[in-house]
Amino acid sequence: MAAVREQIFDIIAKEGNTDRDRIQTTSTLDDLEIESLDVVQIIFAIEEHFQIYMPYNNPTFDVRTVGDLVETVERVLREKETA
Repeated sequence: MAAVREQIFDIIAKEGNTDRDRIQTTSTLDDLEIESLDVVQIIFAIEEHFQIYMPYNNPTFDVRTVGDLVETVERVLREKETA
C-alpha cells in the first residue's frame, strides 16, 4: 500500500505546513515540529480523504511515528474492505 503512505505524507506536509522531503516513516510528529492543533487537522484530513474513522479509543491506536499512522490507516482500510 505504498500509495496510502504517499497520500498520508502529502496530507502531513500540507496540514502540518512542513516540507514533504522531511517526512519519513520513522519521523514523529514532534520531530517534524507539528503543533498539536495541526495533528488534529491531519487526523481529520486523513479520515476525510480515506473516508474512514480512526479508532482513537482503541488501545491499539498508537501513532508515535508516521509509520505507525500509515499502518493504522492501512489496517482500518483493510477492515473496511472486509466489512
